[in-house]
Amino acid sequence: MQSRQQFLPSLWQSRSALARLLWPASLLYGLVARLRRMLYALRLLQSARMPVPVVVVGNIVAGGSGKTPLVLWIAEHLRAHGLRPGIVSRGHGGSLAAQGAAPVEVGIASDPTLVGDEPLLLARRGGCPVWVGRERAAACRSLLAAHPECNVLVLDDGLQHYRLRRDIEIAVVDARLFGNGWLLPAGPLREPVTRLARVDAVVLNAGGARRRRCRTVRRSPAMRVSGRELVRPTDGSKTVDVAALGARRVHAVAGIGEPRRFFRHLEALGLEVVAHAFPDHHRYVAADLAFGEDLPVLMTEKDAVKCRGFAQPHFWMLPVRAEPDPAFGEFLIGRLHGRKTA
Repeated sequence: MQSRQQFLPSLWQSRSALARLLWPASLLYGLVARLRRMLYALRLLQSARMPVPVVVVGNIVAGGSGKTPLVLWIAEHLRAHGLRPGIVSRGHGGSLAAQGAAPVEVGIASDPTLVGDEPLLLARRGGCPVWVGRERAAACRSLLAAHPECNVLVLDDGLQHYRLRRDIEIAVVDARLFGNGWLLPAGPLREPVTRLARVDAVVLNAGGARRRRCRTVRRSPAMRVSGRELVRPTDGSKTVDVAALGARRVHAVAGIGEPRRFFRHLEALGLEVVAHAFPDHHRYVAADLAFGEDLPVLMTEKDAVKCRGFAQPHFWMLPVRAEPDPAFGEFLIGRLHGRKTA
């Protein structure tokens, strides 16, 4: 029997009988989403403006598309150009956001069950302050109050969070593109594909061949995700290249929005993958990774931050790095310099 993690993406790839049954609900979803956008555009619903530029990185498709690696790259790129970024996230998968708690700062030793796995990863690798909160405007204000040196904010996910005004909108599209092209729940779309015409940049996290399938992303800057050096979660100083791992067959663990992306990455590195897909933001216990075989267990960084407490010496995580087209970095700095920062 398929898990929900496998079933919904499969359903959303075609306009099957079940998807057609859900289509009327998609019409209602789209009507509500359109009305909500209109009310914010007309200022009938209030949105907050920050005193510094806000860069939103999001997507229009349910599930992960590669936003977090791009947010890390953006933070690094901004610092390299003399800016002082801060990162704000809702904290998906963490109990603080689920409970609507006050915004909190994420440190390198924060509990991922409280703050979320992605914010903890951002705090460990971002090199800048990271705050989480379900109300993103309040989280932005808290970050700026605690770190007044920050002069630009990067929002990890939040394209649909219209309660916070933004200066630059970046949408990430991955190899799945837009599935059957329908809105939730009959399809994967949070907003219609036409929404991409109103963002400032669409970054395509996909192979070049897929680019030709959709006119919307054909001229978008591409992004590749690279990484082949493994790190042992039990000892961050222990690293090894995939080629020197000592085993070709591995267990691969991924509890992310699109697990197959991680499995394909490992296969491209020449590994024979025994795939184990878990729900996005899954809270692991030791039994989840007890596979009964003496093989290396490879996982994403996002998964590894939740497994440190019971990690074994044969567990390895694979840090990855986003590599957008150079033109994207030039565009980003150019747009930010067009507005005076605090």
